[in-house]
Amino acid sequence: MESHEAVKRPRVLVTRQTPGESLQRLREVCEVEVWPETMPPSREELCRLVKGRHGLLTMLSDRIDGEMMEIAGDQLAVISNYAVGFNNIDVDAAKTRGIAVGNTPDVLTDATADLAVALLFAASRHVLPAGNQVREGEWKTWEPTGWLGVEPAGKTLGIVGMGRIGRATARRLVGGWGMNLLYTSRSDQAEVEKELGGRRVELDTLLAESDFVSVHVALTDETRNLIDAEAISKMKSTSVLVNTARGEIVDQDALVEALENRSIFGAGLDVTTPEPLSAEHPLVKSAHCVILPHIGSATHTSRNAMAEIAVDNLIAGLSGRPLRCSVT
Repeated sequence: MESHEAVKRPRVLVTRQTPGESLQRLREVCEVEVWPETMPPSREELCRLVKGRHGLLTMLSDRIDGEMMEIAGDQLAVISNYAVGFNNIDVDAAKTRGIAVGNTPDVLTDATADLAVALLFAASRHVLPAGNQVREGEWKTWEPTGWLGVEPAGKTLGIVGMGRIGRATARRLVGGWGMNLLYTSRSDQAEVEKELGGRRVELDTLLAESDFVSVHVALTDETRNLIDAEAISKMKSTSVLVNTARGEIVDQDALVEALENRSIFGAGLDVTTPEPLSAEHPLVKSAHCVILPHIGSATHTSRNAMAEIAVDNLIAGLSGRPLRCSVT
């Protein structure tokens, strides 16, 4: 039988083990259950686990819709998403129920920008297929025409979505490789243009004039399949597409066709639809596409900081205080 003190402690579900020591802070003030498996809980398991919880610490793989909130019960006060994005949560349903929703912005900006640059180079210089040639014992000799790639120095970079991560990516490539910058944004960003010499343009212009296109917009109804067949058809045959935002922003069927037809040079993806893709998927098999398992924020610094914010959000929400990082 639980003690009177234990009964008073808020009941919290954490849907995956997080790095660092943040969960220990949570355990000091809450009754915490952490899903122990490597794979996320199924929908059925999640429905069972959320019942009676006062707070949820969730991952992007957890779909928290109105039905899930209803199953959790009226006592659910806060949902803290371990991510910048929160498209897995029905925010409107949360608002209707008075449930606070938090996320973990800012702390993964540099890590994700670094990975966007890494993908750009990996895709433009055949890093993975060339490396596989070595590992598979197929490297026979130095070839004057082997693995010819494209260089970024002095070329045009197109940033689709000039938010924090887009700007950090641009800083690296404009400052390090002297690239010319085009960007899309809801409004002109004078500070970006002053610092980096960037020019705000419409998406069609960006796609047509850029040698490298890096996607950094949030996933919304307006950006779903933003980079579709028509958009890709506007890109140069020598261009490289990088996506570290959300898989649904790029029409993957259209990308497969473009890579097969060599209508663009290559692609680097840290995000796909679904995640993971089957090993038999044409993008996975393509020699012109580099795919990583959604590791944009995967550094000790970023993931630990995300855990700190996620726990801060939970504790604040359970106490009825404003969240450190709120999306509602």
